[in-house]
Amino acid sequence: MRLSRYFLPILRETPKEAEIVSHRLMLRAGMIRQQSAGIYSWLPLGFRVLQKVEQIVREEQDRAGAVEVLMPTIQSADLWRESGRYDAYGKEMLRITDRHEREMLFGPTNEEMITEIFRASVKSYRDLPLNLYHIQWKFRDEVRPRFGIMRGREFLMKDAYSFDIDRDSARAAYRRMFVAYLRTFRRMGLTAIPMQADTGPIGGDLSHEFIILADTGESAVFCHRDLLDLPIPGEDTDFSSDLTPIVDAWTSLYAATDEKHDEAAFAALPEDKRVAARGIEVGHIFYFGTKYSEPMGAKVAGPDGAERPVHMGSYGVGVSRLLGAIIEASHDDAGIIWPASVAPFHVGLINLKPGDANTDAACTKLYGELEAAGVEVLYDDTDNRPGAKFATMDLIGLPWQLVVGPRGLEKNEVELKQRAGGEREAMSTEAAVNKLVAELKG
Repeated sequence: MRLSRYFLPILRETPKEAEIVSHRLMLRAGMIRQQSAGIYSWLPLGFRVLQKVEQIVREEQDRAGAVEVLMPTIQSADLWRESGRYDAYGKEMLRITDRHEREMLFGPTNEEMITEIFRASVKSYRDLPLNLYHIQWKFRDEVRPRFGIMRGREFLMKDAYSFDIDRDSARAAYRRMFVAYLRTFRRMGLTAIPMQADTGPIGGDLSHEFIILADTGESAVFCHRDLLDLPIPGEDTDFSSDLTPIVDAWTSLYAATDEKHDEAAFAALPEDKRVAARGIEVGHIFYFGTKYSEPMGAKVAGPDGAERPVHMGSYGVGVSRLLGAIIEASHDDAGIIWPASVAPFHVGLINLKPGDANTDAACTKLYGELEAAGVEVLYDDTDNRPGAKFATMDLIGLPWQLVVGPRGLEKNEVELKQRAGGEREAMSTEAAVNKLVAELKG
């Protein structure tokens, strides 16, 4: 993509309303624009990252055996009355009526709707286990939306729902999602620690929040230091096998949010193994048994022919919130530092002298070769000064910068800079292409 044809409304000054790093940088980098309190438009750069985060989430859900659907944003109040949650949910639920005075709501979550879909279609244990998920916009009317997309009112979320014949099978489904979440967040360059958590209005007796450690996090978290270095299950993970050993390795070490914090158990850890910090929740999983299936009549016939309510779990990932979490975990004074897996573009190609025949030709050639190799390039072909070009590329945080200027070309050299460490290296154009392809597509 040529920058001269792209929409990238960079802000030179930090907006006054931005309280935390991710909010400041997303506004300055032209990723989002606020439309009203807690509601944002996603501009091209931010939307590209959002799509990449969403795709990683989708791939790991599919790998774990979940099946994608898409449910509407507007739900009937009648479904929520069946479960008993319509009046109990509170003012965060946006309640509306349509032109026929039917009571509706903008969905904050989808347990009721997915249960209704299940009960209308599945009648036998032979159709289990089943896990259905979707990636959809949600709305929760936060009393004080803040921190940009980290605590907005409208947000993109992946929520999955498992259905099983009994408690043991349901807990096996829980473990599959547990392992899928470990893999999902690591692919985005994050270390997410699963912590015992309160089930809140979702219900049930088993729950883990996946937390990214960050000073700006809203949650107080306590954990064993060894959790920061545990190996993540690899691509060869067999999700049809017993995943208990993997989950036990993570849950045997102390980790809890403030609601579940046991001060005595934490104090019993060796002093050098205690981590007390702040964290950002990026995922939350629940097992809640028959909380929804029983009152809503979601039953199947078991092997003995008798009907029984299915056991359920739900599994959420804050897809849009993840962008803020990644920035909070990966930035410096100059701007964002994107992991390659979610970067809006892989390489920023900087032409230091647009209009010069040699630099234009070299940049056009590099641009074409990299794009043909599957490397995504943002080509700065504008007339801006070099200093402004470098500042923009540092701000938006692309993993690599490829700088082309007349002096370097006289020696058949370009400069390649890695954003994360700042290392610079002069090399031939051919070597630069080969290195970038090897690093990004190898």
